[in-house]
This record gives sequence, structure tokens and C-alpha cells, in this order.
Amino acid sequence: MQSTWELKAPFGSLFKLLITLFLVVSIPVVTLTVWVNWALAPASVKKQEQTFVIKKGESVASIATRLKKENLLRNALMFRIYLKMTGLDEKIQSGSFKLSTDQPVKNIALTLTRGRLDKWLTFVEGLRKEEVAEIAAKNFDINKDKFLAKAPEGELFPDTYLIPINASEEQILAIFQNNFGKKYNSDHQKIASEKGLTKQDVITIASIVERETKSKEERPIIAGILLKRWKEGIPLATDATIQYALGFSDQEETWWRKNLTEDDLKIDSPYNTRSRTGLPPGPICSPGLASIDAVLTPKESPYYFYLHDKKGQIHYAATFEEHQQNIARFLSP
Repeated sequence: MQSTWELKAPFGSLFKLLITLFLVVSIPVVTLTVWVNWALAPASVKKQEQTFVIKKGESVASIATRLKKENLLRNALMFRIYLKMTGLDEKIQSGSFKLSTDQPVKNIALTLTRGRLDKWLTFVEGLRKEEVAEIAAKNFDINKDKFLAKAPEGELFPDTYLIPINASEEQILAIFQNNFGKKYNSDHQKIASEKGLTKQDVITIASIVERETKSKEERPIIAGILLKRWKEGIPLATDATIQYALGFSDQEETWWRKNLTEDDLKIDSPYNTRSRTGLPPGPICSPGLASIDAVLTPKESPYYFYLHDKKGQIHYAATFEEHQQNIARFLSP
């Protein structure tokens, strides 16, 4: 007859095996769970607030690395995993955010998707102030008319700006003016003075260059042509100034209408540089630095005329007769 011990022995071996398997599986799981909880916890129990700025187009990997570097996270990889699992990686905003070292990962992630203090906004070259006002009014709670009344045409420098969410018209304009003062600096003013040009002259001509050119190679040549015509008392005869005078086209839904009629070219305006000599009363848009530099360092050429064909290719002419031939050749139906 078998003993009780002999009957239970096989069960004892199985029990030990199950315990061993349980420990083999559970220890890593428990360890991983402890690590995940640690990684998702606040970086510090001590509260230290700071402003964190996310650049426009910055990757999640870069954001996570910088958060860790600034002691706002315990682990950058876990932060990226959390964002991916929650779908918040697609909702991260650019701008500036108020974060604290005592915030858990969940709170930091949510703040980066809806709690920004500032917003990145890009204004391209060649916008007249009405276009700038429209963009600003779409992104901030401002009065467009009030903005326009105080905005200096030509000095709303094209750039990417970090603007406070609750900024007023005056604050946004101050940001523009501060940047313009940095970009059009004392070096530019010195060169302009040496050439007998005022800041108004430079920005006005540069604004026309901005709207009249289609490539960086054209800018210094066209700037040279416009300066030469101006100094010799020849009308600038630019379409861009007439487009500015005409204003918004309801038909084309743009401030810069492409299809100018004969009547359009005869508009009675100080900005009509076909019928009037000299510079228009002021800038017609905000030029970029390349156009400003082109005016200050123009390229000499024998040309007095230019036009762009239907494909955007430029054609220069030294005489009016050559220019007429270019018109017949490249612009006639």
C-alpha cells in the first residue's frame, strides 16, 4: 500500500513548477509596471514653474528630449510612448506653455495640446497691411479695423512670430515694430544715407521690388532699373503700384488682381506710377530683407524696361522699342 506522501509527490512537483513559472512571468511584469509608474510620475515633488517653447514643426522626439533635459520629465521614451498610446502625439501644438516639475506626464501632455500661452504665426513677404490684419484677426481676438488704423504699411516685417494668445492690437504691432527695428538696422540706415536714400525711400522701392520680382536673381536687376528710372525722372510704370491702388478684387478674391484692364491702368491715384513720376506716397507691402538689400546694393545694367511672360520668365529691354517688341512677342494673344 502506497503512503500518503507518495500519492501527493507528483502534485508537489507541479505546484513548484507553476510557482516558478508564475515568478518568472510576474517579476518582469511587476518590475515593468513599477518602472512605468515611476516614469509617468512627476519629475520632482518640488514645484518649479517654467515656460517651455515648442518650435513650429518640431518633432515629438525633439520635444521629449528637451522636456527631459529641462527636468520636466523622468523619461523621454515613456513620454513618447504615452503620447502615441493616447493619440496626443497628433495634437501637440506649437507655442509656449507654462509647465511645472511637479506635473505628471498626463498633465504635461494635455497642457501641450490645449494650454499654450503663445502661438506661432508666419507672415510671408509681400503682404499689404490688410492681408496681415486678416491673418492676425483669424488667429487672435483683435479688432481688425483698429489694427489697420495703427499699422504702418511696409514695416510689418515678414517673419515667423511667437505671439501671446491674448495679445491686443497694440501688442501685436509692437512685436512687428520691434522685429522691424532689428532687421532694418543701423547698417542698412548707413548705406541708405550714403546713397542719399531715406528709410521711406528704401522701404517703398523694396516693396515694389517684392511684388514685381519672381526670383532672387531678378531682385537686384529690377531694383537697379527702378532706381535709375526714378532718378532720371522716368515713370516707374509698375503694375504692382496700380494693383495696390485698385485694392481688393471681388471677382478674383484677392488684393493683388492679375487681370488689369486699360481703365485700371488709368486710375487716378498717386500710386499710379504709369501716369506719375517719382515714388508713390509710401510702401505698397512689407518687403523681405532680400528686397531691401537689393535696393541698397542694386545691380547695374543697360536695361530700363522688363516684363514677365505668361510662364513667369523675365525679359529685359534697354530701349522702349525693344520693350514693345517683347510685349508683342511674349504677351500678345
